[in-house]
Amino acid sequence: MEKSEFLEQQVFAGLTPKNDGSGTDTAYQFSEVDFETVLDRAEHYGLGIYTIESFFKGTPYSTTTHEDLKKRATDHRWFKRAFLTSKTKQAGLTYSATYKVSPKLLARDTFQDEEE
Repeated sequence: MEKSEFLEQQVFAGLTPKNDGSGTDTAYQFSEVDFETVLDRAEHYGLGIYTIESFFKGTPYSTTTHEDLKKRATDHRWFKRAFLTSKTKQAGLTYSATYKVSPKLLARDTFQDEEE
C-alpha cells in the first residue's frame, strides 16, 4: 500500500477536506473538528507528523514543526499541543499536516476493526 492510499483509507476516511486535496498529502486541509480526528487516528496508528500548517480563510496562518518543540515526529504530545495552541489563538482555522508512515505499517494486509 502506498502512503497516500493509506492516509486516504485509514486516516482521512469519512472526513471532508476543505479543499480539493490535489498534490501531496499536505494539500488536504480539514476543519478543526475533522483535524482533531486526523490527529487521533495518527496517534492510534503511530504515525509521525512533521509539520502542522494552519490557514485562515485560505491564507497561511502559522506553521509548527516537531523540531520547533524539540520532539520526535512520532511523539503525539507535540502535535496535540501544537494543535491546541493554534486553535486557541484563532477561531475558524483549517489545518493540514505532513505525515510519516512507516514501511512496516504500509506492508500490513488489513486494518479492519482497528478504529476506535
